[in-house]
Amino acid sequence: MALKLLEKLVLKALPAIPGPLMRRLSARYIAGETLDQALTKAHELAERGFESIIDLLGEDISHESEARAVLASYKSAASALHENKLTSYVSIKPTHFGLRFSKALARELYGELLEHCASLGQVARVEMEDHTTTDDTLELFADLRGRYENVGIVLQSRLFRTLEDIDQLPREKIDVRMVKGIYLEPASMAHTEPQAIRDAFVEGLTRLLDNGHTVALATHDESLAARSLHEIKTRSIAPERYCFEVLLGVQQRLWNRWQDGGHRVRVYIPYGPEWRAYSQRRLNKNPEILRHLIRNVFGG
Repeated sequence: MALKLLEKLVLKALPAIPGPLMRRLSARYIAGETLDQALTKAHELAERGFESIIDLLGEDISHESEARAVLASYKSAASALHENKLTSYVSIKPTHFGLRFSKALARELYGELLEHCASLGQVARVEMEDHTTTDDTLELFADLRGRYENVGIVLQSRLFRTLEDIDQLPREKIDVRMVKGIYLEPASMAHTEPQAIRDAFVEGLTRLLDNGHTVALATHDESLAARSLHEIKTRSIAPERYCFEVLLGVQQRLWNRWQDGGHRVRVYIPYGPEWRAYSQRRLNKNPEILRHLIRNVFGG
């Protein structure tokens, strides 16, 4: 009870926490502000046998010049991954490429990035944001997939529409990251109870596998992972058709367990000057991180 009360107090105080303290709180799950810091973390993980995903923090930009600067940053990141011989890829939110104000611009920038990644032998992934962008994001992905093979997508089990969206994917093998979804969506279009979201995750996973796709299981839910692995084993799915994708700093004991069990694990490495806004969202959305930080800081 005391811990829950402290959680509520900390959440309310987040906007007022001084920068240095907030940076300390976020250091566990954000690599830093620079690409070099992200690369350092990727090297550390590679030494432990983990692949990685590089994400420049940010979303909902409103000017073309900002979107083009984001593209330049992602191209630099992809090049650096290649130069450092890291088994990693970049993952981009559509609104970070200007989807809100120009679908044409987002298509152009993703296209340029995918061409750059292809020249390096890499893939890239189109992220999924809240329900207000789902239609535009899937339209964008369909256009990109028609021109590039090295692009993947994200789908959220929380949304009622996801099984239909899976059936609308191209029939050739697509790389799909399956997530529960961190956005709190209206009950009219999304599951709101944890068990229903878990059940929908497994149903989406099995539909993707049965349709021949590759799936990245983005979860830190131990029971959900066990159910997913059962479905994978039942179908005799080859190791190259699935993996786990996890957030930096979250439940590392599970990464090790899955890796020891012979499953590939990729770690999502966020970085960039927008780290504070990301930190506040992550702390609000993930009680486990918040509890861990409270115990560390207050000695609980």
